[in-house]
Amino acid sequence: MTFCTLFDSNYLSRGLTLYRSLETVCKNFHLYIFAFDDRCYRILRQLNLAHATIISLKEFEDTELLTVKPSRSRAEYCWTSTSSTILYVLEHFPVTMCTYLDADMMFFSSPEPLFEEMGNASVTITEHRYTPRYDKSRESGKYCVQFVSIRSNEQGLRILRWWRDRCLEWCYARIEEGKFGDQKYLDDWTTRFESVHVLQHLGGGVAAWNVQQYEVFDHKGKVFGKKYGTDNQFPVVFYHFHYVRFLENDLVELGRRMLTTEVIRLLYIPYLKSLDNSQKEIAFLDPSFDAHGSSKNLWTWKTPILYLYRKILGIYHIYPRKRFYE
Repeated sequence: MTFCTLFDSNYLSRGLTLYRSLETVCKNFHLYIFAFDDRCYRILRQLNLAHATIISLKEFEDTELLTVKPSRSRAEYCWTSTSSTILYVLEHFPVTMCTYLDADMMFFSSPEPLFEEMGNASVTITEHRYTPRYDKSRESGKYCVQFVSIRSNEQGLRILRWWRDRCLEWCYARIEEGKFGDQKYLDDWTTRFESVHVLQHLGGGVAAWNVQQYEVFDHKGKVFGKKYGTDNQFPVVFYHFHYVRFLENDLVELGRRMLTTEVIRLLYIPYLKSLDNSQKEIAFLDPSFDAHGSSKNLWTWKTPILYLYRKILGIYHIYPRKRFYE
C-alpha cells in the first residue's frame, strides 16, 4: 500500500500520528511525506521513519507550482499541491497506485478492505456523507479530498493531470462559479470520467460532520460503528479529526459539532494521546518546538455569547487536556 500526504511544522504531531497509526494497522505500507517547511523536513529526517520517504519542497516544487505560489495563502497552496503530490510519487517512484491522505486523520483498522472494494477502478474518491444538519456539500463539495486513490494507468493519469491543471488555474478558500479549493472539482468525476469508484465502506471517512449518524462502540478492542436504524455494522477504518485545536492554558478544542461521550472516548481520546506521544518524540529532537501548532484563545466580547449558544446546542467542545488522562 502506497500513500502520500503533505503538511508543515504546524501539523507535525498530526502527520506523525497518521504515520504511527498506519504502522499499527498495516502489514506492508509506504508513506511519502511532503514536508512543507524546513523544520518539518529536518525533524522528519531525524526520526528515521522506516516506512516513509521524506520529500522537501525544493525537490517537489516545479515551475508551475512556483508560478502560482505567491497568489495563494498557505492553506490554498497546500490544496493546490495535493494532486501534484500524487503525480510526483507516480512519476518518481516504482509504484502502480498512490493514495493521498489528509494529515489530520488516524487509522483504527487496516485500509485493505477499501482497496479490495476499489477493484480494477482507476480512481477512488470518498463522500463527505454529511449529517443533514451539517450538510455543506453545496459549498464544500460532495466529496472530501481526504482519501483519494489513483492508479498509474492511462485513465488514472488523465484524471490526475486534469485535476492538477484545474488546481493550478484556480484554487482558493472561497466559493466562486461552482468552485471551492481543490475539492469541488471532484463533484462531477463520476460523469466526466470513466473508471471512478465512490467508496461505499462507511468505515472509510468517519468524521465530525457525519459521526452523528452512527452508534460507535468497542468490539474486541476495535472501534466499530453502526448506522442508526439499520443493522449496517462496520469497523472504523479511519477518522478525520478536522478542527481539533490546541489552545493556550492547556485547553483542547474538538470542533463544533455534536459528539457523544462514546465518540469522544473511543475516537478522540486515543487520538489526543497519540498526538501527545508524537509531540514527545518530536520534543526529544527539538525541545523548543510546539509540534501541535497551538493557537491562542481569541477572547472577545462575543465569547460568552458563543459559549452559551454552543452549550445549548451541545457543540461546545473545549476541555482541559488533563480531563482525557484521568
